Order: sequence, then C-alpha cells, then structure tokens
Amino acid sequence: MKNLSKWGTYSEEIKRILSETPEVQPMEVVNKLNLDLDSYERQQLSKHIKRNLSHYLDNYEGIYSATDSLDIDNTTVKHMWIKNKEASLFVKNPNFISENTKVKTEEIDFLSIFKGKIEPIFIKKKMTYNDALFDRVVISDIHIGMDVNKDGYSLYSGKWDEDEINDRLDILANEIIDKKKSDTLLIHELGDYLDGWDGYTTRGGHKLPQNMDNQKAFDVGFQFKIKLIDALFLHYTKIHIANICNDNHAGAFGYVVNSAFKTYIELKYPDNIEVINQRKFIDHYTIGNKCFILTHGKDDKSMKFGFKPKLDPVQIEKIKDYIDEYKLHGYDIEFCKGDSHQFLFDLTSSATFGYYNFPAFSPPSDWVKTNFKNTLSGFVMFNYYDKQKTIHPYVFDKQK
Repeated sequence: MKNLSKWGTYSEEIKRILSETPEVQPMEVVNKLNLDLDSYERQQLSKHIKRNLSHYLDNYEGIYSATDSLDIDNTTVKHMWIKNKEASLFVKNPNFISENTKVKTEEIDFLSIFKGKIEPIFIKKKMTYNDALFDRVVISDIHIGMDVNKDGYSLYSGKWDEDEINDRLDILANEIIDKKKSDTLLIHELGDYLDGWDGYTTRGGHKLPQNMDNQKAFDVGFQFKIKLIDALFLHYTKIHIANICNDNHAGAFGYVVNSAFKTYIELKYPDNIEVINQRKFIDHYTIGNKCFILTHGKDDKSMKFGFKPKLDPVQIEKIKDYIDEYKLHGYDIEFCKGDSHQFLFDLTSSATFGYYNFPAFSPPSDWVKTNFKNTLSGFVMFNYYDKQKTIHPYVFDKQK
C-alpha cells in the first residue's frame, strides 16, 4: 500500500484493525491504536482514516459486496471464487468464523466444576406472608456488554457498564422486597440477557458496539443473577426462575451463562431455588389457575420479524394455535414477551389470553436512540391473588 500522508507509518496497523472489525468507526480505530496524540491530532487521524477507507479495505470490500448481494452471512463463508470478464480470483475471507470458535454449550459440565466447592444453605425459619398466592417479577433485554455511546458522539449520552448494571440490580432487589406479598416468587427473564458473542448477535453478520469482551460479559451476567438470589433468599421460601435462552442477541452464550447459574444456585440453595433454562422459542408454565406463556419475541435463527408490540390477527391465531395444541383453555393465560423494549399490556384484543410486552431493563442502544428516541426502561413486579393481581411497574430514570 502506498504511503498515505504523514499517517502512513500506521497504515498496516490501521489495515489490521479494519480487517478484523470492518464496521468500526474511524475514531474507534484511533482509540485502538493507542497513540500518544493530542485532541487535534486524534481528530486529524480520524479524518485521514475516513478519507482513505477504500484504500485500507481494498482487500475486503469485494467480499462484503459479494456476500451481501447473495444475502449470505459474511462470517460463514470461508473462501470463494470471484469470476468475471476481467479476472478469476480465489479469495480467502478474513471474517470467516470457524465452527471451532463458536460457543459449544454441550461441552461444558458446570456440575463437575461447582460440585463440592459450594456450601449449601438451608433456611430454617422466615417470616411468612399469606396475602398473595405468589409474587412475580419480569425482567427482559438486559443486553450485558452493550455500549450505548461507543465513540462519544451519540445523539444522547449515557452508559451501560458493570457499575450501572449493578446499580439497577440493587434497585430491582429492593423493589421486589418492598412489594413482597407472598412466600413464593417467580422470576421470568425474557431473553437478550447478553448483547452478543464476539461483538455479534447470535445470528452473526451484524456487528454490535460493545464495551465488554466475552469473558467480562460472562462474569457480569453470572454474578448478576447470583447477587439477586443472595439478596432475596431470606425473604422467600421458594423462588422459581425461568430464563429464556432462545433469542436474537444472546443465543447460545446466554444459555452458557444461565447453565452455569442454574448449577451453582441449585447447589447453593438446594431446597429453595428451581431454575428452568428455556431453549424453546415459546414455552409455558402453570401455577394454580395461572398460565404464563413465555417467549423473547424473536428467535435465534429463523424469524426475520418477531411478535409485534401490538397484536394483529395473524399473531392472535398463532397464539391460539399454541393454546389449542397444549390444551391450556382452562387457565388464566398471560402471553409474555420482550424484544420490542416497550411496556404495553393488551388485555382486550383477545378473550382467550392477555398480551404483555415488557420493557427493557437496559437503556436504549445508540441505534434506537438515533432512529426513534431516548426510550424508557424498567421492569414489572406482580402480586397474584385468587381472582385478581396487582401490577407494580418500575421505570428507571432516563439517562441524560
């Protein structure tokens, strides 16, 4: 490559960074170079990279164009022949992700890792509340690892790092305890728990701005749920947890974290905690005359368009077909989903079930803030009685 102005010294390193993460922004490349530059020089280098992007990506842009034109995930193509009137070229794809690098959940035996290293805790006596049949809290779309202001130039500022996540965790635990009306708690976590793997969604091919590597995201996600249960176990005799592991962001990575959590927490509290890691796109759970049908709203591989925030006739029929298949007609049914990051409950469009959209626990991404607005986030707590329920939505302060 020719020397490109005074920044030519760094051309090979710039080219390497762009080849590894081709959708990275110029200022992010400057940050990754870690050079001793003042603010003006950083801006100049960023402009230089932007002006000469075609030079730095000349070895790869044909690959992106070819795979995009065929609607193929760029990371699944190891190599290709490019043939036209001018040339016949064999090209290796630097963005190919081998199956060997993907998450292999079946190879991780967490029981052998934790067994014998965790001292079980047996609860002897607690205060009992008999007002409600059970309590329930629903959280969704925590997106651990998401960077909401990657280059510092987002339309709205804000952050979503480990400190912010733990601050909201404290609020969540305290709200659950404050609104407690029963000895039994259901925790329903509706997916997109982590933002992605190696900077991509579970489907691959879509680069995401993230502020944690896989290891850090695992640690934060694993500890989040352990801290939550440690804060709650003295207040409840039984805690039943359902984690959705079939979604469009976390996918297999979400299952790995939740599998480790299930093994650890059930060993630690053998008489009090039950964890179900839901791998089906839609599944259901019953308690008394209540039935909760849970889904993230969009799956890990097939659905281009998920369940919409507002019901339409096609969605109503799809949900009714599920209810018919599993003979759930005698229950008071709540169909519960995340994904759309909206707090919207519809109790009237269907006489068979209620349709519940739950808000994201995380703040909105930069993409959402730019294309829509700086949306609200939160979670919802419920107390269920024989013929009624109380609903306690919590909305986090909007990030400034």
